Amino acid sequence: MFVLNIKKHLNNAVFLFSLILVLNSCGESRKLQIIQGDTMGTTYTVKVVDSGDILEAKATQTEQEIEAALAKVNQMMSTFIEDSDLSLFNNFNDTIWYPVQPEMLLVFGEAQRISELSDGAFDITVEPLVSLWGFGNKGLSSTIPSDSAIEESMSRCGYENLEFSPDGLVIRKNIPGLHCDLSAIAKGYGVDMLAQVLDSLGFINYFIEIGGETRAKGVNFEKVSWRIGIASPKAQSEIQTIVSLSDMAMATSGDYHNYFEKDGIRYSHTINPETGRPITHKLASVTVLSETCMVADGLATALNVMGAEEGLVVAEKENIPAFFIIKDGDSFIEKKTNALKKILKGDK
Repeated sequence: MFVLNIKKHLNNAVFLFSLILVLNSCGESRKLQIIQGDTMGTTYTVKVVDSGDILEAKATQTEQEIEAALAKVNQMMSTFIEDSDLSLFNNFNDTIWYPVQPEMLLVFGEAQRISELSDGAFDITVEPLVSLWGFGNKGLSSTIPSDSAIEESMSRCGYENLEFSPDGLVIRKNIPGLHCDLSAIAKGYGVDMLAQVLDSLGFINYFIEIGGETRAKGVNFEKVSWRIGIASPKAQSEIQTIVSLSDMAMATSGDYHNYFEKDGIRYSHTINPETGRPITHKLASVTVLSETCMVADGLATALNVMGAEEGLVVAEKENIPAFFIIKDGDSFIEKKTNALKKILKGDK
């Protein structure tokens, strides 16, 4: 029996829906602009709060700049777009220096930093394995890869085989067949790009979400911090806990949506670079808070690959605010790092 539950990581579609609501708060007329749509193989939501006629005056510009920013991220980092910057780099089968845009170098550099911090648990070069297991742009296969196929794909991976030049916007492969997949960090980067858009427009109260990765600034229309729910592994309609978020980003890594089942075995989309196979431990999900969503996104994936025990050790050592949900028989237990406990107490 073959069961599929998967959303593709990145595509080029951006569908927009927008509205402005007038809310009365303590006698003051405050306006809330909500912009929603589809992008990166998932959905996004942007909420902006302001007073007076500011939102209405900037409504069209806000929508246009958000759509343009999302399209730019897709065109740079999608493996589903044949002529994206990432696809062109993946198809460049040479080991000479390759020019990249500053945004790409930023994301590649952060990915490499997290790879080193996690001792390779996070690795953007696992694209051959992602595709082999059917989570890439070629679509899902109902056949479990053979040991030899996994071994062959692993021979074309390894973050240490990706180099950067300190003198310019160039990178290179040490292995011609090296391919990268940015799906574990690109949504977070996309959130940060939308935050830059809203900051440039002068907004100080907003909430951004792409596929569950979030970033918030200021307060909501009730003049309190934005309240963000972390989904329960039991059911997506249930909330495990709620975090008050302001001037910070949050990302969660788990197998809620992206997995397949075969012969009663569940295969997560998250690949362990060390084994070349989907993770199989008892960690259901891990949520990370950070100043930027790109960092939170990458760290959440890294800790998820490590599992609860090793992930908790690394998170404490690196002072990472993280929330772990761990399977315990038919129930789940929660663990918070000391860094997260301080934030929840308001001691930032």
